[in-house]
This record gives sequence, C-alpha cells and structure tokens, in this order.
Amino acid sequence: MSKLTLAKTNDILTSEKPKYAVIMIHGIASNSASYDKAIDYLTKEKKLEDLRIITFDLLGAGKSLTSDELNYDYKDHLTALENAISELELEIPIILVGHSMGTFIATRYASKHKKDIKKLILISPPIYTKEDLENPAMAVAIDAFSKAVSARDPEISKTKAFNNEIKYIVLNPDNYKYLAEVDVPTTLVYGELDRIIASFNLPKILKINKNLSAEKAAGGHGVTIDKLPKLRKIIAGVLAEE
Repeated sequence: MSKLTLAKTNDILTSEKPKYAVIMIHGIASNSASYDKAIDYLTKEKKLEDLRIITFDLLGAGKSLTSDELNYDYKDHLTALENAISELELEIPIILVGHSMGTFIATRYASKHKKDIKKLILISPPIYTKEDLENPAMAVAIDAFSKAVSARDPEISKTKAFNNEIKYIVLNPDNYKYLAEVDVPTTLVYGELDRIIASFNLPKILKINKNLSAEKAAGGHGVTIDKLPKLRKIIAGVLAEE
C-alpha cells in the first residue's frame, strides 16, 4: 500500500497571510461535507480573517482510500492524518476541530502534536467512561445507532470502516483518559438535546482537566447551525489573542 494519507476536500484562505490553520475532522458514517455549512458560515464572518480552513475525508469516507487492508483503527486514521497535515507544510499554528468520532481522533492528534495546536475544539464529543462502555445499555445504544445509520444509508452500515470504527475507536476504553489528560486549551461544544454524548459526565471531566471548557448550544448531535455561533466565538477568541 502506498503512503497512507487523507484526501483534502477544502483548502480556503480568508487572507493572503493566514495566522492559523483551521483543520476539521468529521465523524463516523459521514464525510467532510458535514462541515460545508460551517465553512460557509465562517468565511462570511468579517471578524474571522487570517485563517486557512482545511477539511479532509477520513479513511473509508468520501474521496479517501477504502481498502480491506486497512483496520480503520486509531493507528490507521492518525497515520493518515499526520501524513496529510505534514504534506500541507504549515508554518502557522493549528486550530483543530473534531466532530463526534472525529473528536477522539482530534484529541489523540493534539496530545501527540501539542506544540502545533493552538486550540482544540470538540463538537459533540462522546464523553464515555470505561464504566459506561461496560454497561449493557451501551450495547443497546450502539445497536440503535447502527440501525439508524442503516436506515439512512444501508451500504455504510455494512462497511468494514463503519464497523471497525465502532469497535476500535468509539468503544475504545481509553477515550475518556485522553480527554481527561489533554494538555492543550480545549473547548467542548454540545447541543442541549444531544442524547449521544453522555453529557452527565461533563461536570466531572471539566473538574478533572482545567484545560477544558464547554459551550452549550441548542439542538442535537450534528454540526448544525445552532452550534456555529459558538464555533465562531471560539475561533474569534483565538484570533483576538494576537
């Protein structure tokens, strides 16, 4: 297999000399198009100049590689993401954004490359503890989620990528540990109607890790219009620090 990397789907400059690269990582059973409304919203905002906004398709999604040789685990996704970001040859700090499963990948990337990350923004991060994952109710919830994905797109639910990402990433017992220990400024953005993220764990994780803060928005789990003012506010705050 050739060098593992991700397909770049957007690379937008809001100025000729951007100060930050905003890199967005999508969630499971999705692709980079999930950020289209966010990109449109942000690029129309006059206060958000000096950005380079980049999106990728994760392995097995959109224009990126799909192969039976892949495990679609953290190793594969992080290797591909690291290679893709390396190819950008960035000389500016990164504001890294992840959604849902993409928050797990973004958190691990940030933990490994913290000197390159100015800000980590996690949209709808599932905050599952090891005990949550061992609860029989979790298996019921995952089954319901899989059925919902199948109803929307039967082909996705049958793919190796989807099923292995559930197994190796979404249900990984170390996810909570990485979030509790992440050592870069991080803001969690979540919808008040989101039933997926286990928001009852939010007060605990915020108390454990002082690098974390949270912004509550209306709506549910997706990268929806309800969350975009929060995303804008956080990025504008980073720019204002200059």
